[in-house]
Parts: sequence; structure tokens; C-alpha cells
Amino acid sequence: MDLSLNNIHHQYGDVNILSDINFDINSGEIVCIIGPSGCGKSTLLRFLGGLERPTSGEVLQIGSPPDSCLNPLTYIFQDFALLPWRSVEGNISLALEDHRIPADQASAIINDVLARTKLTDFRKALPRQLSGGMKQRVAIARALCVNPAVLLMDEPLSALDSQTRELLMDDLVDLWTREQFTACYVTHNLAEAVRLGHKIVVLSRRPGTIREIVEIDTPLADRKKDIVAMEQKQEYLWNLMRDEALAADMELTDD
Repeated sequence: MDLSLNNIHHQYGDVNILSDINFDINSGEIVCIIGPSGCGKSTLLRFLGGLERPTSGEVLQIGSPPDSCLNPLTYIFQDFALLPWRSVEGNISLALEDHRIPADQASAIINDVLARTKLTDFRKALPRQLSGGMKQRVAIARALCVNPAVLLMDEPLSALDSQTRELLMDDLVDLWTREQFTACYVTHNLAEAVRLGHKIVVLSRRPGTIREIVEIDTPLADRKKDIVAMEQKQEYLWNLMRDEALAADMELTDD
């Protein structure tokens, strides 16, 4: 299933937030959205997930989700959103409880996502026993268990330290290399965008418009080896948004 944003405009009261937004998220690609604070990145993600409607324009779902998809559009948040009284396994199973799935099938799905996210040995642990990186792995496993057509990721690594962030980026690359999931990934971190994005949508300061869509052809699995080229991409992205990021730092934010 593909997503297409067509002529998106949005305002809150008299404040223009987004203007003339057009881009596509194609099946099997990760699209990152970057831009200055307050430019409407998280607002766009809410439009994609159907949590909010733009003032004008439309978000189209093109094609059908996979037959095994239980929730076509699934969020992963920066604050993990885990229930502290539930174990790792219990937090993951929560996503399946509104679906009429036989117990043996649900157990097989949970075992599968635990293995895919390296959590099998921690299935009985409570969130308070986990590191930040492990908590985010649980959140990723919970999202994967419904086999979403598109993952909507709102700064999922921003609450983590730099070493843990690197490990989680490696995990996401490994997951994508094996399964080629589709995702829209909002981030302030240019290194994350360059490491994970097949396509990077660069927004201007408010009202957010698309300054440029930067495509990176280097396979995800090869990007850590090509350090110089990836640093050049980061520098290019920063040059696109530096002046506006400085100006936006003095404004109220919407993200």
C-alpha cells in the first residue's frame, strides 16, 4: 500500500502551519521528514495516520494492505508508551487483543516478533527492568505484530543516548533488509535521516513547505561503510535548513 499527500494546506486559527505539501510514500521505502522546529512535521504524521484532517488537500491510500495486516497504519512514539504493569510479552499482546485471533495464532505472532526484535529472552521482564533501547524494541515489536502496511514513526529514537540510538538504527536497518517494510519517519536528527531514509523530505520553517526531496540511492546496509558520502549528505541537508532552523528556534513550535 502506498500513501500520497496531495496539496496539503493547514492552519490553526490564523496561523498557517503547512502549505502546498505534495509527496508520496511508496511501498517498501522509508521516507524521513526533517525541518526546523515548528514546521509541521508531526502534524503531517497525524494526517497520514488519520488522527487529524488538513484544512485542505487529501491523503490517499493507494492499493490494499497485505492480507495478514491487522492495522494498516501503526504508530511508534518516542516515549515508548508501555504499560508498566505488563511484561514485555504482555505489552506486545495488547496490540492483538482487539482482534479475534485464536490463542495459538497470537502466541505464534508474539514469538515471531520477539525473535525479530531480539527480545525472546526478555519476554517476562517488566518495563522498569529494561533500558531505554530495550523499551523501544518492545514498542517496535508491538507495532510489527499487527503487520502494518505503513509504520508512522514520530522521533522514535530521540529519547535515547547516542550509543543506544546507533544500535537501534542498526536493528531497523536489519529489519528492513529482511522485510522491506514501509515507513514515514519524523526526526530532528540528520544522521538518522541519512542512515535510514530512502527519501528525505526537507521542510521549510512555518508555514512548512517542501524545500527539497533528497533521495539516497546507497543501500541501507552499505551506508555505515560509506562514511564520507553520508557525512556529505548530512552537510547538504544542514545547509538546506541551517538559516531557517536558527530563525525557527525563536518561534513557538507545533511539533
